[in-house]
Amino acid sequence: MRLNDDERAMLDGRDGAAAQAAMDLLVRYGDALGAERLVDTNNVCGTVGATMPFLRDYALKESGMDSVFSEFSLDTPNKLDIPKVKVFSTHLQQGLDPENAHLQGIDEQVVKVYRMGEEYKAKLGIQPMNTCAPYLTGNVPVLGEHCAWMESSAVIYINAVLGARTNAEGRESTGAAMLTGKIPYWGLHLEENRAGTHLIELDIEIKTVQDWGLLGYYVGEAVQDQIPVIDGLRGAANLAKLKHFGAAAASSGGVEMYHIVGQTPEARTREEALRGRKPVEVIRYGAAERRLAYERVNTTARESKVDFVMLGCPHYSIEQIWEVCELLEGRKVGANSALWIFTARATRQLADQAGYTERLKNAGAVLMTDTCSAIGRVMPKGARVVALDSAKQAHYLPAIMGVEAWFGTTAECVEAAVTGKWQGGLTA
Repeated sequence: MRLNDDERAMLDGRDGAAAQAAMDLLVRYGDALGAERLVDTNNVCGTVGATMPFLRDYALKESGMDSVFSEFSLDTPNKLDIPKVKVFSTHLQQGLDPENAHLQGIDEQVVKVYRMGEEYKAKLGIQPMNTCAPYLTGNVPVLGEHCAWMESSAVIYINAVLGARTNAEGRESTGAAMLTGKIPYWGLHLEENRAGTHLIELDIEIKTVQDWGLLGYYVGEAVQDQIPVIDGLRGAANLAKLKHFGAAAASSGGVEMYHIVGQTPEARTREEALRGRKPVEVIRYGAAERRLAYERVNTTARESKVDFVMLGCPHYSIEQIWEVCELLEGRKVGANSALWIFTARATRQLADQAGYTERLKNAGAVLMTDTCSAIGRVMPKGARVVALDSAKQAHYLPAIMGVEAWFGTTAECVEAAVTGKWQGGLTA
């Protein structure tokens, strides 16, 4: 891999041992990928905390967070002095909500380690957004901007909806990018790799968030890690719909980018989305495919008695929180059910100001931050059957937590929280 003078100087130790280790990691990573060079980035989203049990123990035994960063972000057994980050860096979701740890069954000692991690991030200059959707809380890259982001639902959103450029990075590459402002120039950073590969022609109208989740789930399975081009959309989708579509496609498959003809920035026309190439396959999506996606995403569900409803994967926007408040107006969560809604801490502050947090509390629901049931493995004790409006969460949570999962609309989930029963179903 070719390095410029600045990169070579970092590799030679000009900026200290931590930056040197970071550059060494990026060179090895880039060589393995076949990248010819690095590219500058000033927008990194990753994780450097110690919320998992193993990392918490490591942080305590090895004398601090510098040890965790050195070992698990820079791939070196030597404890290095980690400097402030070189570029704008954002922290993604973590393993618990420190304000609601008691409800999540988290021990106070674990919360102390969490707070230690928060202080550490602040010292390094990392923005503590603690969300899987940083674009909801101020990190909004622009068309053509080179980024280094983790989190599958965030990666696909900024690639497709915003037209920024990133591959699905990991803890190591994002940690190294924070200290160097560099990332290997390969994959979706290259124009020629952003062309659509599969054409998805819509035979039915895609209107609701549920519709978009089912479309994403079907498309992800169909194209795997390729780039679908959606054509035939009537009207425009909003943020919540595109958020759930991308999260579903990145879960059932490995989609990191998509195009919607006439809507996403690199797909003003079908020809532009495909970059003038012939699609590998043309796939029609109609009522039968929608039904199949619904059956697949609900494959674990058996029992109609619901004891836990989880909303907020990816993290809820303020609009979605408002919607739940409206659906709960004058109603209460059932005595044998729990309703947890997950969002970013900054969005929670806005919900506090708007009175939504109090409205949810009065209805028996809880607004939580920083994590979700899959990432944090946090659920009410004894929960066996879960209702979700996220195809992504319905895909992962049964495998992670051993529960049954119903996927449906937000209204159906709220109804389940109030009545304790699943009464949802796919409408024509």
